[in-house]
Amino acid sequence: MNYNKLTPQEERVIIHKATEPPFKGEYDNFYEDGTFICRRCNTQLFSSKSKFDAGCGWPSFDESYPNAIKRVPDPDGIRTEIECANCGGHLGHEFVGEGFTNKDTRDCVNSLSIRFIPKRKGLPKIINEEQ
Repeated sequence: MNYNKLTPQEERVIIHKATEPPFKGEYDNFYEDGTFICRRCNTQLFSSKSKFDAGCGWPSFDESYPNAIKRVPDPDGIRTEIECANCGGHLGHEFVGEGFTNKDTRDCVNSLSIRFIPKRKGLPKIINEEQ
């Protein structure tokens, strides 16, 4: 499987499902026009238009691109984990019913799991298992 090379910190979050500290990630307080992609495989995950400030310390989105996110029960038995549907990389957790937006969903994502591509730049090619 060919994926983007990850730093040890990125690997800890994306592969080993760790969580980065709140309010420390590069995309927590970040609002530019563009697309957030999976740091591991370049799959388009979220439009910047779906990002909002939940005050939780991690980037929050109320909508992902169709079929970009896989939702699985978290091992803690309480939360719902979200993964990249293409490569299975850990993104964070999904919370429903908090009332932050009209969509009533918050995908709470680790900055280390995503990369931002400004609208003016082209998106990189998706890297998948079949290459």
